[in-house]
Amino acid sequence: MEPPHLRLGTVICTDNGPNVLEFSFVTDDSGSEVIVRRGQFVSVITKHGTIIARVQNLIRTNRYYQHAEAVREYQSRGEPLRSIFPTDRWMYTIAEARVLGLWADNHTTRPYFAVSPGAVVRPVDDETLSSFLGIDNHGGLKLGTLAHHAVEFTPNLSGLLSKHLAILAMSGAGKSYFVSVLLEELLSRSKESGRLATIIIDVHGEYSYLNEIDPQTLGKASVEIEHVRGSHYQIAVDSLTVEGLASFAIEMSPVQLRDLKRIISGLRQGFDHGYTLKDIIEAVRMDETINKNTRDALIGWISNLESTNLFGKEATPKIENMIRPGKLTIIDLSDFISLRKKQIIVSNLAHELLSKRRSGKIPPFLLILEEAHQFCPESRQELALPKARIETIAREGRKFFALLCLISQRPVKLSTTVLSQCTNQAIFRCTNPYDLEHIGRTSEGIDRAALDAITTLEVGEALFIGECVTVPTFVKIRKRLYNPPHSQTDLFETIKKYDK
Repeated sequence: MEPPHLRLGTVICTDNGPNVLEFSFVTDDSGSEVIVRRGQFVSVITKHGTIIARVQNLIRTNRYYQHAEAVREYQSRGEPLRSIFPTDRWMYTIAEARVLGLWADNHTTRPYFAVSPGAVVRPVDDETLSSFLGIDNHGGLKLGTLAHHAVEFTPNLSGLLSKHLAILAMSGAGKSYFVSVLLEELLSRSKESGRLATIIIDVHGEYSYLNEIDPQTLGKASVEIEHVRGSHYQIAVDSLTVEGLASFAIEMSPVQLRDLKRIISGLRQGFDHGYTLKDIIEAVRMDETINKNTRDALIGWISNLESTNLFGKEATPKIENMIRPGKLTIIDLSDFISLRKKQIIVSNLAHELLSKRRSGKIPPFLLILEEAHQFCPESRQELALPKARIETIAREGRKFFALLCLISQRPVKLSTTVLSQCTNQAIFRCTNPYDLEHIGRTSEGIDRAALDAITTLEVGEALFIGECVTVPTFVKIRKRLYNPPHSQTDLFETIKKYDK
């Protein structure tokens, strides 16, 4: 007889199977022990190779409890059914499994036959499962373990990030925690294993704690982290083209654009050491050839930009100094309440990063964008200044390894153009039906069962889909190597802190 741990159950006949795509099996439960779980990978060994499947559902059944009227009758007598019939002997579990592929000769093929009734269902051994899912066991990013398996989830850098990544979840599901784990992995990489320059748009100041991280925690002698506060960010006016400057306006007319181009052309010839928005305003005011209405509109618009205090003669920080292999740059926008200021910074940064990466002035980079739906929404363009530039990176950036990682708790509000370009997705718990529908429409390779399972994910558990895995895969994210000393407490502890 086979050892119990080598078998999970036996394939049975149903009205629809076994067929090429799915089969059901009776589990070998012993007592109250649960040996098969929803989402678990299982296998059936055949002469053509090993069928790999995943458990989609579990049904607990008992023939004595199939007729409600009988159960109700015995219940009314005040006697449990098990005192009359051997109900425990007829309690069993049926597992419904979805076939994922055929593993033969060390590669995956599309299944072309159904498993046989009576076949033994077994666990998938760790080595086969890692190979089947395409997990890199050497040099990959250690992000967690597969749900219900003792197999590390270590996708390689190129597979996870080279074609953009979207991290989607409802608030409190663990997406920011996962980003912290991802940043730890990127910071801990050696020069030999390949280091990526990383920039994160930190909308709420959640990642500033990384300034305090002990490099030894990451197994390194030193790490390079730069923290840039939004209030210290400055855009060099004379580095902007007229179209670039006009991109911060809403529906600038061709006449205004023409006059502004002429004004700026004159300033470039007259100012050797750069010019400011105040210089542009003064030049517009002094130019009598400009129509009064156009002049007033230009002065009003440029004055509005000047009041943001985001523009000056020199760029701060310098993009070339900010983007270096292995370096993490945190753009902390928590100083700002104004969404417009945040959008101006993100718009300028996205443009500069792609432009300089195209010309080879900076190395490959990963731009991580928190609250991505604020900067590239599905709504009209004029409501989000950076939208066009982020969509350009999404469409063209992968050619130059200008990479995006988008984080959002409202996928339905996120640009479909951008989301559809994110080949890889890490989806945490999400219950909003509109968000789920949007994820289903824009995510390749996700089936209805996986979509339904998203609503039941635990905190810190994610569904990975895309080129980083061969099939949608559930992963439990690992613990952070470094926990911030002033991490957020619950409401009661916060109240006690202030109520003294």
